[in-house]
Amino acid sequence: MSESSLPNPIFRESLAPPVWLLGFIYFLLASLALSIWAALGDSAGVISILFFTVLLLVIRSKSTLHIEVTHNELTINRAHIEKKFLGEVKQLDSAQMRTTRGRNADPASFLAIRFWVSQGVKIEVKDSKDSTPYWLISTKKGNQLAKALKD
Repeated sequence: MSESSLPNPIFRESLAPPVWLLGFIYFLLASLALSIWAALGDSAGVISILFFTVLLLVIRSKSTLHIEVTHNELTINRAHIEKKFLGEVKQLDSAQMRTTRGRNADPASFLAIRFWVSQGVKIEVKDSKDSTPYWLISTKKGNQLAKALKD
């Protein structure tokens, strides 16, 4: 088995939206379903609440950030880069993360950020064929991610 086909990741993290955010979105959707029920009746109300429930599950699924590090690759959702092209990994606290993704952001950088996670890492890209200067990634486990990328 080649190193690139090793199935077990060194590091894995999933950052799903918090329950309070999903509850807020569901409250908004339920308000809309109530309006539909009031205007169109029981059948339309039941169909709309079922539709909005499925929609909430899709929103949760699509907004979850999946981070995985294998022996030779970093994968963020569908984006991936070989570890040999990665340079310095810098852990960012809340203030540094806010500044880096705000006024100091490079428009050419790859951003995998979620507003409900305040810390992250900034990973330098050393590929001369890639114009992306760095990857900015939200993570709650910055130490573990940095360690996995160095191994």
